[in-house]
Amino acid sequence: MTDDSAPAIHPTALVHASARLGAGVRVGAYTVIGAEVEIGDGTTIGPHCTIEGPTRIGRDNRIHGHAAIGGDAQDKKFAGERTELLIGDRNTIREFVTINRGTGNGGGITRIGDDNWFLAYTHVAHDCQVGSHCVFSNNATLAGHVEVGDHVIISGFAGVHQFCRIGAHAFIGMGAFVNGDVPPFVMVAQEGYGRPRGINAEGLKRRGFDPERIAAIKRAYRALYLSGARLEDARQQLAELAQGSDDVRQLLAFLESGNRPLLR
Repeated sequence: MTDDSAPAIHPTALVHASARLGAGVRVGAYTVIGAEVEIGDGTTIGPHCTIEGPTRIGRDNRIHGHAAIGGDAQDKKFAGERTELLIGDRNTIREFVTINRGTGNGGGITRIGDDNWFLAYTHVAHDCQVGSHCVFSNNATLAGHVEVGDHVIISGFAGVHQFCRIGAHAFIGMGAFVNGDVPPFVMVAQEGYGRPRGINAEGLKRRGFDPERIAAIKRAYRALYLSGARLEDARQQLAELAQGSDDVRQLLAFLESGNRPLLR
């Protein structure tokens, strides 16, 4: 009689003695799971994957073949110090995705939230902080120290420069190169480096934003990008608009907390 709660490990897989696998975890052929790796209940790992530690992966994730998870930071300053990768629950990680651990001088942790989709060949570099319910299309790439809010879509072949922030509900278009902070709700399109091109209205509708909320966000976008005002003056306009909109307050808080130039 078999125990359905026990991990199912293919005979060709190599699992380090210190790795901890939860109930119902499945490990495919020729996959290597290193020291100090913890994998939550119900997670499935395909063939030919590499998972290095220290890494903690939550429950019910789907990791497809040839993914490389928890590798050393691709940073010349990384000197082998102890750093971590933390991945939440119910993420889908497709073929040849790479996600690196953090660096000692960058906070030490790369963190992924819940319910994200990482399509084939996407890359999340060291010390990135990714929220939940995001979609990374094929070949989307984050450099080090990037912060991505919830419900962000990054289209195929898009790239984000190190230390940039992408606000919640933003949409980065195919092939766009982002070298500044992208506020919440904003769409970015390819034009040399990516440039703002309106708000992600369709995405907001799909997530239940009513017309009044979307109209307030549009007014904020016009103040920030279409009014011709200096950034300091645009912030004052946003402060006035924020009095009647939680979403505009969120956008204004994003602007006031950044260290990099705003993508404008």
